[in-house]
Amino acid sequence: MANMKSVLAGLVIGFVLIIATGTAQAGSRIKDIADIEGVRENLLVGYGLVVGLNGTGDSLRNSPFTKQSLESMLERLGVNTRGANLKTDNVAAVMVTANLPGFATNGSRIDVTVSAMGDADSLQGGLLLVTPLMGADGEVYAVSQGQVSIGGFSAGGDAATITQGVPTSGRISNGAIVEREIKYDLANKKTLRISLRNPDFTTAKRMAGAINAFAGLPLAQALNPTSVQLTRPPSWKGDMVSLLAEVEQLRIEPDMPAKIVIDEVSGIIVMGENVQVSTVAIAQGNLTITVEETPQVSQPSPLSQGGETKVVPRSSVSVEEEDGTGLVVIKNGVALSDLVEGLNALGLTPRDMIAILQSIKAAGALQAEIEVL
Repeated sequence: MANMKSVLAGLVIGFVLIIATGTAQAGSRIKDIADIEGVRENLLVGYGLVVGLNGTGDSLRNSPFTKQSLESMLERLGVNTRGANLKTDNVAAVMVTANLPGFATNGSRIDVTVSAMGDADSLQGGLLLVTPLMGADGEVYAVSQGQVSIGGFSAGGDAATITQGVPTSGRISNGAIVEREIKYDLANKKTLRISLRNPDFTTAKRMAGAINAFAGLPLAQALNPTSVQLTRPPSWKGDMVSLLAEVEQLRIEPDMPAKIVIDEVSGIIVMGENVQVSTVAIAQGNLTITVEETPQVSQPSPLSQGGETKVVPRSSVSVEEEDGTGLVVIKNGVALSDLVEGLNALGLTPRDMIAILQSIKAAGALQAEIEVL
């Protein structure tokens, strides 16, 4: 009997530990819902030439910028082609873009995207020549060169052509070398801001509370719905990087407003957890009008003089009204699951449901914001 009690006690303790672990792991990590001030990417852009195309490049007559760039490049290499009639179609002018990661060091490599500017048919098999990549300040931060890899193709003959994907855009993996670093002394920062990706007063307050509870000191303060200011205390044994490494692992439960997002093009409806409806009755029915055209050909009588063959229109219009579902009552303050169940009971299509949600909102019975994409 004693052994049985000890076994039951062990099972109960294990069950409690499982529940406690699940509760502790609830919520989202701060690193998954917020950004750190100064830890960001920078956009780079450059203009270059892709060579080695198998007759799928720009036509120099229709793309004067390609011709000018080709002549300038050859002049830098000691070849004078000014005034010559260039007819090559193995060259394409392209825009090269890349994202420079935060704290990227000199010599590190990043991916680049290459996109045609002119009337090139495909960049397949092309080689991007040395292209400087500049930031918003006009400074060169990376240099790109390499073989372009595309995700589509285009093929065809004189009478038919087939294209899959976008053959005029491609990527070069590790195709750029970082030449200039962006200096940002994060380690010695005394204070910085943590920015929520979805601004919310409640979430910002919860984040500040979780950080202060972890440190046992008032390190964090919610400044607004977006920003939480973090201060490194003098007693912290480490720099700001080590503090952020601990803070970003803390878990909080993000709050979300009552919101319904509707995409009328695709008929997609997304409802937030806090959406509620006051007591309302809904009825739904369909009216279908069908118009059929059955034109007939009228022939003239045999041996008639000046008779003409004409098409005589014949239209048939019918109206069909379905019985509908009658009134369905959705009670006050129902949960999201009950609201969905009540709307599904009407047998609605997504289009009908969009119209009903907008009508409920117009009646003042929907306690949520509707956003139409």
